[in-house]
Amino acid sequence: MRPIEFELQRTIRAPIEEVFARLIDIEGYNDWMAGSGSMLNSTRQTSPGEPTVGTTFVDETSQGEMPGEIAELERPHTIVFHWWEESKPGKLKFEGWPSYHLEPSGDAETLVRHGGKLMPYGVWRLARPILRRLALKERTTTLDALKASFERTPGV
Repeated sequence: MRPIEFELQRTIRAPIEEVFARLIDIEGYNDWMAGSGSMLNSTRQTSPGEPTVGTTFVDETSQGEMPGEIAELERPHTIVFHWWEESKPGKLKFEGWPSYHLEPSGDAETLVRHGGKLMPYGVWRLARPILRRLALKERTTTLDALKASFERTPGV
């Protein structure tokens, strides 16, 4: 069975290096995602050092803990995360690959192409239409929060 896939785009009024730096700062999501309506409550990096391919993290979500890692990284253009959720016996329920592809756009602007890829397993495959809507909502919320984080007036 094929994964659920889609792509969203936003132009963000910030240089590509700043947008990339915000996306690669795993624990920084706690600042700009707070109060966005996302299922993400908090996230923490679980491996030491600067984020690179293989860096691990854990997302605390409304659905519980979800481990993940950075699967691809090409500064300052591409970052792909990989996360998964397992059942108590250790069988995969879902895997996801949220990706960000950045291009300079105009004067100090960045075009962000945000890809969503979700693979349900087992009985969860039956819920594909619902999962697609939920994933699209979550990825839209994330991308809108990223954009808003660059548009906030300092001190407000």
